[in-house]
Amino acid sequence: MSDTLALTRRLVSIPSHEDERAAGDAVASWLRAETDAAVRRDDAGNVIARRGDGPRSLALVGHHDVVAPADEQTDDEGYVVEERDGRLHGRGTADMKGSLAAAMVAFRDADPATELVFASFAGEERGGVGARAAIDDGFAPDYAVVGEGSTGYSAPGVTDVAVAHMGRRGSTLVARGESAHASEPEAGENAIYRACDAVDVVRDLDAPATTVLGRELAGSVVVTEVDGGSGWNVIPDRCAVTVDERTVPGGRAALARVESVPGVEWTVDQDLPPMACDDADFAETVLDAARETQDGDPRHVVKPHATDAGWLAAAGTTTVVCGAAEPGEAHTAEESVAVDVLERCERLYRGVAESV
Repeated sequence: MSDTLALTRRLVSIPSHEDERAAGDAVASWLRAETDAAVRRDDAGNVIARRGDGPRSLALVGHHDVVAPADEQTDDEGYVVEERDGRLHGRGTADMKGSLAAAMVAFRDADPATELVFASFAGEERGGVGARAAIDDGFAPDYAVVGEGSTGYSAPGVTDVAVAHMGRRGSTLVARGESAHASEPEAGENAIYRACDAVDVVRDLDAPATTVLGRELAGSVVVTEVDGGSGWNVIPDRCAVTVDERTVPGGRAALARVESVPGVEWTVDQDLPPMACDDADFAETVLDAARETQDGDPRHVVKPHATDAGWLAAAGTTTVVCGAAEPGEAHTAEESVAVDVLERCERLYRGVAESV
């Protein structure tokens, strides 16, 4: 069994959907035992290690928290980890303890051309709280490879390099009116009607779009929930509308326009930033490493999902996403990752570390 597979199995077996401290402890203890790096834990639960020196710094980045497992992914002992048909199954195998393990082994084994940094963040699944805390504390590598999934985008089984991904802005439109008896609608002001007018504004908005290193990235803006009314015979005085927007680097929908409707207020509830690689040479260096590790033809691609790469890019780090997970694996009851792709990613990360 390879070190990457053994370490993946160990990390996946540790529950980390409610409290990721034990998983972070395992990451830190392995790094201290297996490397001569300076390893530290911060107050947010992040694990950050550094080795080597040079004029630039490259970070291999992941996270050790996961979403809640499905019932079939646990037993009396904790998380279930199973290997069958060349794949490792279990919560966190794809998102993203497999690529995290690959990055840890690469961090240990690489002969880096510059300062090599490893970071495993806490709280990625809670909006990037660990990444944001690290950045606020001065975490600022020149370059980063974030190990979220990029396999299977250009072709099945091929590990690509994502040069951009969308962000997410979640917001709420609240329409207020004046209640009245439904038999006398003119005596009130129907908040649902006002909300419908605001929804019409949303439907007419142009979704954001851009191009990053020749790859097109198209966002979206949609209404996903409506909540209003207190009874069948009451003119509603309040109606709330949830809007899900997928943002792109440098582009957002003009949602503030909904406030042109009388009685409507717009509030942003979550704003996860998009990511765009700002250095074509670095993107090509990572793609070269991907080519060296597989028979397929990897490409520069874009991802629909927000990751911690967005926080890093927003803070000034030149960032790409490259990892073992395939579309449709993360957060599912059948989550799994290909063992050979995990080992490929370890070689890929090591290649990048020795090239930057």
